[in-house]
Amino acid sequence: MGAAGDGGADLPIDGVVGGVGEAARAARADAHDRWLRELLPDRPGVALVAVGGLGRRQCAPHGDLDLVLLHAGVPGVEELAASLWYPVWDAGLRLDHSVRTVAEALEVARDDVKVALGLLDARLVAGDAALADTLVRAAADHWRRTAVRQLPGLRELTAARWEAHGELAFLLEGDLKEAAGGLRDVGILRAIATAGITDALRPAVHAAHRRLLDTRDALHVQVGRRIDRLVAQERDGVAALLGLRQLPPGAPDTARPRPPRPGASDAALAAVGDGDALLRRIAGDARTVSHALDDAFRAADRLRSGRRRGADGRPLRRPVARDVVAHDGELVLARTAIGARPDPSLSLRVAAAAATTRLPIARATCEWLAAYCPPLPAPWPAEARAALITLLGAGPGLVPAWETCDRYGLIEGWLPEWTRLRSLPQHNPVHRFTLDRHLVQTASEASRYTREVDRPDLLLLGALLHDIGKGLPGDHSTVGAPLAEAVAARIGLPGPEAALMGTLVRLHLLLPDVATRRDLADPVTIAGVAERVGDTSTLDLLHALVRADAAATGPAAWSDWKGRLVAELVARVRTALDTGALPAPPAPDPALLAGPLPVVHLTGDRVAVAAADRRGLLATVAGCLALHRLEVLSADASTVDGRALVECRVQPRYGLAPDPIALGADLRRAVNGDVSVTQRLRGRALAARAEGAAPRVVWHREAATDAVLLELRAADAAGLLYRVTCALDEAGAQVRAARISTLGGDVVDAFYLVGGWPDDAARARLAAAVLAAV
Repeated sequence: MGAAGDGGADLPIDGVVGGVGEAARAARADAHDRWLRELLPDRPGVALVAVGGLGRRQCAPHGDLDLVLLHAGVPGVEELAASLWYPVWDAGLRLDHSVRTVAEALEVARDDVKVALGLLDARLVAGDAALADTLVRAAADHWRRTAVRQLPGLRELTAARWEAHGELAFLLEGDLKEAAGGLRDVGILRAIATAGITDALRPAVHAAHRRLLDTRDALHVQVGRRIDRLVAQERDGVAALLGLRQLPPGAPDTARPRPPRPGASDAALAAVGDGDALLRRIAGDARTVSHALDDAFRAADRLRSGRRRGADGRPLRRPVARDVVAHDGELVLARTAIGARPDPSLSLRVAAAAATTRLPIARATCEWLAAYCPPLPAPWPAEARAALITLLGAGPGLVPAWETCDRYGLIEGWLPEWTRLRSLPQHNPVHRFTLDRHLVQTASEASRYTREVDRPDLLLLGALLHDIGKGLPGDHSTVGAPLAEAVAARIGLPGPEAALMGTLVRLHLLLPDVATRRDLADPVTIAGVAERVGDTSTLDLLHALVRADAAATGPAAWSDWKGRLVAELVARVRTALDTGALPAPPAPDPALLAGPLPVVHLTGDRVAVAAADRRGLLATVAGCLALHRLEVLSADASTVDGRALVECRVQPRYGLAPDPIALGADLRRAVNGDVSVTQRLRGRALAARAEGAAPRVVWHREAATDAVLLELRAADAAGLLYRVTCALDEAGAQVRAARISTLGGDVVDAFYLVGGWPDDAARARLAAAVLAAV
């Protein structure tokens, strides 16, 4: 079904667009059918056939119309088609259309598996019923005869789509249609069931499909247009439309209405929904669909390849681990394991074998393990602990094996804490995954660094547990440390190693936070990190964990610049831990200390300026950089031999580097006091003010050798550094270094102010000036 135009008054289904739920979808389909029948004249040998959502009678509020004008070679069919398509377009509906004979439609289906699947949804809307029935029967028969041969190609297309859109169960902003486990995959399940390969559409899949359709309907209603990606800002509104409401404090759970809303009233649109509950529900439904499709594809593979048999005629079974054999492309239990009393580590050993061999665990095996595998004792036996580490260290094989085990409830037998972590949303724009997937992905990424650390087992376990405190009150690193220690003790780690696990969780954000927010040339910075880390072995573990955590978080969590800063911090702290001596601060660039003033050097991501000693040089340079759409990552200011020096590390705000000649010219003119450049700077800075939550100033009195640290937490905006450094300069503060850390739409900017600033009133005046500039 198509989307309305700007006004929406011409819609043929006016009055039922906004409905959510199965009845509303059927009502939209009925309304479309009635309207389209009026458009098609009664003419033999012509039929109007719907496919897609209208064919399935699952019309979304702002979906597409997919129509086929079927004919038996009658004359004037193109003119007839035009008389149908133009009213649809005039009504503001999106239309995918074709004009074909039955033979032409089947020929296209033979060459294009997508078309073949689409014809399985074909339904007569108006016209020659016998002609439409011929197509429907022939398309279904063709698919049943060729499905086994076509499914490998369909699987490749599906895998490419999954690679592009990710897994709906674990995404914070997933595409309800295209992501793995979404509505598109239900269509593939329906096709596999039609071919009779396996019973893919079990009751749980039907229920998940209905809820995903309801969510897509509510999203269309909430936004007022076609959109399939559930973005964060629409989550609560969609949840409200679906009856997932946030409870007022003290209200009983019965106060929350559960059924989906039949329509979109003003009250429903204004209500606040429980977006977290919605994400959890979507995750569960997407998991159901994904698991069913995995099973269906494997069934098709077995049917296509046939059962491999040995010389004795019995199916081949290849041992891959103790009590685990490969059979028909899946892992199953050895017969001796089923006959004997299972040991508690059996499920972990099967999971480890699946992850290392990249073979799926058979459904029956998972069900048997869930029913008969005894619980693990506390502490775990060594064999179970070794199997867990093997599983976590399997790299890419970890995620699918872990997800299969989670599907059948095995993970909670290993880690009871997993119930709380499963499908937990992370309200941070840099995260792409729900918490459970993020933890497993971090462990998978950590396997790349196991050769860089003394204790790879602790690295893998720390990666799995590093965010275990999320979802609980308080700082998740602090809250999570004792939880991680308890898990480590339960799985059998000695006391000192369990304590180290708590240290890794407590400090897993230390290196990136310090590297991006503190002056790495200041001995106090290095000494503070060295004291908290304690030894080089822990330092290496934290460095590996940081990189794995960032890779699992998403592209916004890491950059080459951030990686270099963290590596520089690690190198300096290692020197301090190895020798007990703090590294000397770097010397100024000699090129800035020679030649006539001003000196401007632009090299890669570095901007260096030297000028006659004067106040405000940092603000001037920061303003010029903002004028040329450059973000400042770090800035250092100093005075040497009567010269004021400013060195900045920068990156383009929008990905395109500025013209270095124009930037250099503006820097020289601004440093020399050119009024026209100053006016441009102030105009741009004033125009770029950001809106958002109230900014904050936090003071750190002992974070530097010769300075006090002022930390500004505010919404990000172009020109912010220029405005703040101007305010600091006008208030009489001398900035010797600045560190800029961007977290989504917010920044944490740290300014090293020369002098102690011990007076409370002076600090209050300075903080007020900074906040006024934001």
